[in-house]
Amino acid sequence: MKFFSGLKYNIRGLWMALRDPKLLLLGISRFVLVLILTIVAASLILHYHAQILELVWQRPESPWVTWLWHIVSWLLSVFLVGISGVLSFLLSQILFSVVIMDLMSRIVEKKLTGRVEEPSDMPFFKWFIYLIKQEIPRNIVPVTISLLIMVVGWATPLGPVFTFISSVVTILFLAWDNTDILPARRLLPFKERFRWLIKNIPFHLGFGLPFLVPVANIVVLSYAPVGATLYHLESTQKPMASLGNPDPSKESHSPS
Repeated sequence: MKFFSGLKYNIRGLWMALRDPKLLLLGISRFVLVLILTIVAASLILHYHAQILELVWQRPESPWVTWLWHIVSWLLSVFLVGISGVLSFLLSQILFSVVIMDLMSRIVEKKLTGRVEEPSDMPFFKWFIYLIKQEIPRNIVPVTISLLIMVVGWATPLGPVFTFISSVVTILFLAWDNTDILPARRLLPFKERFRWLIKNIPFHLGFGLPFLVPVANIVVLSYAPVGATLYHLESTQKPMASLGNPDPSKESHSPS
C-alpha cells in the first residue's frame, strides 16, 4: 500500500541522513534554527500572557468563577505556545530551511545518481526567491488553513472532528512540502505537481504520519527531504521527469 510506502521512505531517509555527515549537519542546523525561533517566540508570547488574557477575559472578583478563569489561563498558555511553534516553523521555512531542504535534496540526488538534474543554471538570488515562492502555495497557506479549521473546531461541538481534519490536512501538505522539492527544482509546472499530490494522497499521509509525534516530529521534519528525494529517485523519477522534459545529458550544480 502507498500509505506504508510513504512511512517506509520517511524512516529510510532518516536512517540515511543519520549516517551521512553532511546530511546530519544540515538536519541539525535546521532543527536548531526551529528550536531557537520557537523558544524566542514562546518566551515573548508568555511574557505578555497576562496582557493577552486580560484582553480575552478579565479576572473575575467572585471566587466561584476564579477557578474557571485559571483553566482558561492555562488553556490559553498551551494554545499560544502551540501557535508560537507553528509560526516559528513557518518563519524558519521562509528564511533558512527552504534552502537547507534543497541542499539536502541535492546531496541525496548527487549521491545516488552522480549529478543534480535541473533545466538550467540560475543565479543564487533568483534561485532563493524561486524557492520562497514555492513555500507559499505548498506550505504556508495549507498550514494556515489547518490552524483556522482547528480554531473553528474549538468553538463548535464538532471540535474532535475538526481537529482530526486539521491534522490530516497539515501532515498531507507538510509531506508534500518535502516531496515537491525535486520536481520544483526541475521547474515542473505547479498544476502538474499539485495533480501528482492529489493522485498520491495515501503515500503523503503515510510519509507525514511521523510528523504527528510530539517533539520527535521536529527531528523527523528536519530530515524529511532525504526520504522524499529517495522516493522520487527510486520510484517516480521517470514519470515526473517526463512532465518537464529535462535533458538528462546535462549535469548542473547548485546556483552560485
